[in-house]
Amino acid sequence: MKIVLWHGYLLGGTGSNVYTRSLARAFGSMGHEVVVICQDPNPEEFDLSGARVVRPDIGPLLPVFVLDAYAGVEARLLGELTVAERARVVDANAEALRAELPADLVLVNHVLLGAAVGAASGATYVVKAHGSELEFAMRGNPELCSWAQECLLSARAVIAGSAHIVSVLHEVLGPGPHLDQVLTVPPGVDVDALRPRPRAEALAALVAESRRDAPNPPEDHDPRRPDDGNADRLAAFLAGDSPTVLYVGKLSREKGVHLLLEALRGLDARAVIVGFGPERNALEQAAEGRVLFTGALEHRHLAHLWPLADVSVTPSVFPEAFGMVAAEAAACGSLPLVARHSGLAEVAAGLAEEYPAARRDLVAFAPDDASDLAVKLRTLLALPPKEREELGRAARRAAVRLWSWEGIAARLLAAGTTASG
Repeated sequence: MKIVLWHGYLLGGTGSNVYTRSLARAFGSMGHEVVVICQDPNPEEFDLSGARVVRPDIGPLLPVFVLDAYAGVEARLLGELTVAERARVVDANAEALRAELPADLVLVNHVLLGAAVGAASGATYVVKAHGSELEFAMRGNPELCSWAQECLLSARAVIAGSAHIVSVLHEVLGPGPHLDQVLTVPPGVDVDALRPRPRAEALAALVAESRRDAPNPPEDHDPRRPDDGNADRLAAFLAGDSPTVLYVGKLSREKGVHLLLEALRGLDARAVIVGFGPERNALEQAAEGRVLFTGALEHRHLAHLWPLADVSVTPSVFPEAFGMVAAEAAACGSLPLVARHSGLAEVAAGLAEEYPAARRDLVAFAPDDASDLAVKLRTLLALPPKEREELGRAARRAAVRLWSWEGIAARLLAAGTTASG
């Protein structure tokens, strides 16, 4: 089968970027012909299982939901673009999509601009709602919501990654025929690449992988790439068997990293903070004790770093569509600890199904509560090593059962080819 994935952004980093490349790899591994339409200038850096990448010429403007630096383009908030500016981006992408038809499945990412591109292309398409477009661009913007409602009418189905996103779709867009075909299919996890590893093996592989990183000196620093010198810093920082806490994600206020730093104070543990974002400098200044910031890392690093972490924390204070990094940590046997809200609570519930009844409260903490986070961290790290290992095996079982990409890709394919439009 021929599958076309449209994604208006890059393939590296977090969120929908990782989702798109992971889905391309999963479909490619299943033997399908896969085309990815995106704006990544260096797709050869990623394992896409042979997928062909098309980069439409959309001009100098890149519509975004949250402002970040993008090399070579001017990033502008979607809500700030004129109708004519939006139309130029949609038309260029729709033309590229039409050139790949016919296709057995066309999946477009984000309600906007994905549904607009799908509708303009004339293709039969499925829309993947990610949440960021709904919360940061469309909520409270009647004009964008009206546009989205119109575009969704021609979609075969709308895919939501969690029950939380289903509720947000209805809150933001309101009821109507545009949401008649909403299906819930969670994101997936590469449970073969992300798996538990012996500590010495994982650390050696992490250091070796970090030595392959391109130079990224402070005077010409790219925040989307790993920091210079990570190999030696990680080797020194992770030597020994001290309890290790890990955060992977954006360094922005809504991600709650400040709560984690507060919870770590007075805790006998070291922490690795992975990611980039506008709050990095402030967070580094606020950090106390043994805390290492690495900059952005890719899954080629994380596959070795997660197995080294006793606990992986997702402390977001803003609603999350899902808890992708928590599910990925679980696949590696690192104990996820998430804020109990939105899509994160759904991941916590899946994990709790595999945990012993007496330990099910250790999958999550009260939202925006550094004290409760500290209590849960202290409890997890105080468990006997054998009990932590057993919980890690339980977390891995949950990841394999609920979120393996093989099963998720099959569900998406079925949704795209059998849902009625």
